[in-house]
Amino acid sequence: MTQAKRQLTKRQLAKRQRAWRFGRMAEMVCAASLRLKGYRILASRYRNPFGEIDLIARRGKVVCFIEVKARGNLADAAEAVGLRQRRRVARAAESYLASRADLATSDVRFDVMLVCPWDLPRHLPDAWRPD
Repeated sequence: MTQAKRQLTKRQLAKRQRAWRFGRMAEMVCAASLRLKGYRILASRYRNPFGEIDLIARRGKVVCFIEVKARGNLADAAEAVGLRQRRRVARAAESYLASRADLATSDVRFDVMLVCPWDLPRHLPDAWRPD
């Protein structure tokens, strides 16, 4: 491997690390924002074989499965939640609910939270309904 290829790889790695840190920070900011709105965070970064859910929160009888998108601007963040990802979140949510008998009578909602630098997170409740 040439020196130029190694540097390119290091740059790519550094870029990915910055993006990962930005995403983690966005999830923490969104969790704090939800707590201020009266939600209780049940899980963050929940993973199972069907997919991953960034935040799972509850307020009253409503359980919210929240996808957090952090981008340079709100338009890019809003476009980042595609059909495939929504399906993956819905399957992971079904699995989560099946493992929690105490949530069987809860209403379910799928939300999106958009984060961009130097702005408060935007909460989009009931952003989609599973197929």
